[in-house]
Amino acid sequence: MKNVLLLLLASTCWMLRPARGQNANLPNVVILATGGTIAGAGESSVGTAYTAGKLPIDDLLNAVPEARKIANLRGEQVASVGSQAMHDSVWLKLAHRINELAQRSDVDGIVITHGTDTEGETGFFLQLTVKTTKPVVLVGAMRSATALSADGPLNLYNGIVVAANKTSADRGVLVAMNDYIYSARDVTKTNTTNVSTFQAPNTGPLGVVMDGKVEFYHRIIRKHTHQTEFDVNKVNSLPKVDILYGYANTNPVLVDALVKDGVQGIVIAGVGNGNLYPTVEERVKKITRQGIAVVRSNRTGSGRVLMNAETDDAALGTIAADDLNPQKARILLQLALLKTKDTKKIQEMFFEY
Repeated sequence: MKNVLLLLLASTCWMLRPARGQNANLPNVVILATGGTIAGAGESSVGTAYTAGKLPIDDLLNAVPEARKIANLRGEQVASVGSQAMHDSVWLKLAHRINELAQRSDVDGIVITHGTDTEGETGFFLQLTVKTTKPVVLVGAMRSATALSADGPLNLYNGIVVAANKTSADRGVLVAMNDYIYSARDVTKTNTTNVSTFQAPNTGPLGVVMDGKVEFYHRIIRKHTHQTEFDVNKVNSLPKVDILYGYANTNPVLVDALVKDGVQGIVIAGVGNGNLYPTVEERVKKITRQGIAVVRSNRTGSGRVLMNAETDDAALGTIAADDLNPQKARILLQLALLKTKDTKKIQEMFFEY
């Protein structure tokens, strides 16, 4: 029994003292890899076709040897998927692992490599569920690792710089892309292929990272990370919430189909100020009285959805998404439904987070 205890102690203390080749004066940063374009490989260096998630984390780190002058690095392969295939189980796995690592005195920052398609969504989920003031930074790439002028290596380097910097602490989950630092709450992908695709339309970037230096201009004031009420450490699945896109002459049967499929909540990407087509409004008024939560977001790409403006939320029983886009409103609604079905309390969450 004594020998078993010694082995267990040794296995849980892998970084309590610097490993061979590490610098005790540098911060310790853990890289969690999930796949995506940053780990993609293609047959041509100038073509757009590639397979996401082919390269392991060690290959990504070997592409940025300069990063080892910034921090002691250790990599873990959490998943190997294109971010179009991202799903709840990976989100939960990431949140669980980050919360474990954040408790360690020998971990100073965490970087997640991720595909860009859903990078903002993963970042917002982590923004609401990880419990730490330590820097957590997502990075990705628009060009595969084998492409001419690949952007992944510099984004990864910059992400490590941000995670290793003490001024990055307690700013929520960050996204470092194309020399800018964004809040995971506000950032979204705005272009299909351009390296400057990541933007925060309503708030702008929090700062910049360039030449190995970090400069912050402002911070997020919405509650995040250790300030939130959402604890997923014992959660293995999330409530079923889907998104319905609004357009002229929307087919209300789509609402019925989602209800029949067993949704607990629906986010509607409404037109203008989150407005709903009249026949959809009728269906929504009916299903909210059945206990299904409905959030009004918008399809415009920026701006706030105002409560009780053109649409009477009090009469419909709907929730205004504030400035969250549909995909992020879905995430907050999923987490909110783990806590309550009271629409008034959920509305408060949308103004709080």
